[in-house]
Amino acid sequence: MNMAREVGMDLVEIAAQERPPVCKIMDWGKHKYTQSKKQHQKTHQQKMTELRVRPKTGDHDVDTRVNQARKFLEHGDKVLLKVQFRGREMQHIEEGRRIIDAMIVDLQDACKVESPPRMEGKQMTALLAPKGSGPAAGKPKSDKPKPPPAPKPPAPAAQAPPQPPAAPPAS
Repeated sequence: MNMAREVGMDLVEIAAQERPPVCKIMDWGKHKYTQSKKQHQKTHQQKMTELRVRPKTGDHDVDTRVNQARKFLEHGDKVLLKVQFRGREMQHIEEGRRIIDAMIVDLQDACKVESPPRMEGKQMTALLAPKGSGPAAGKPKSDKPKPPPAPKPPAPAAQAPPQPPAAPPAS
C-alpha cells in the first residue's frame, strides 16, 4: 500500500482466487476508462439504411444502389429498399415490383429478406438483413490450417527432336 501511495496510484487486486492473491499498482480510473472504451468498440450498433428508387430508374443506377446496399449489409446494417410511385406511376406497380425483386435477387448472397416487398401507400418496401452477424459475416474463419497442395507428378523426360535422314554425299 505504501508503494502505491508513494507513486500516487492505486493497489488493484487482479486475481483474488489465487494463493497468494495477485495485486498490481495502477491508475484505477484510467484502467476503468480503457476497459469501457474496449467494450464500446466491440459492440456494433445496427443501423437501418434506406435506399430509394423510382419505377423509371435506369438499370445502371439500380446497380449502383445494389452495390451500396451490399456494402451496408457487409458492414452489418439492415437495408430498407423503397420504390416510390408518383402520379400515374401508381398504374404500373408491376414495374416497381420488377425492380425491387431484381435488387433482392442480386443481393441474395449477402442478405436474408426480413420483410418481403409490400405496398405501403405510394411506396413499395422490402427489409433486408445481413446473413451473418457483424462485419465479418461474409468471411468465415476456419481454425484448421489449409492442407499443403498435392505434389505434382514428374514431367516425362524430354525427348530429342527426330533427326532428318542424312543426305547422300554429293558426287
